[in-house]
Amino acid sequence: MGDETSIKVSAATRDRLAALAGEQGTTIRRLVEELAEGRPTQAEYTERAEQARAELASVLGTVPSAEAEDRARDLLQRLGAWQDPAAA
Repeated sequence: MGDETSIKVSAATRDRLAALAGEQGTTIRRLVEELAEGRPTQAEYTERAEQARAELASVLGTVPSAEAEDRARDLLQRLGAWQDPAAA
């Protein structure tokens, strides 16, 4: 695998990743890859928001106001907080 690289973390973080990977029956490598693949970048969030606005415009004939988007974003963040303690 010629496209491999390494990352530096503290020994404590490495040990924690090893424990997490072991509990999930996977490797540290796969655990980190799943994290990277599972979390969108800011650019990807922006692209998804633009796609959602375009879909709403095509279905509803209008796009939500900035206030409506803020309320929806707040609701989604609160709903997601139970899954991701960092989101609370």
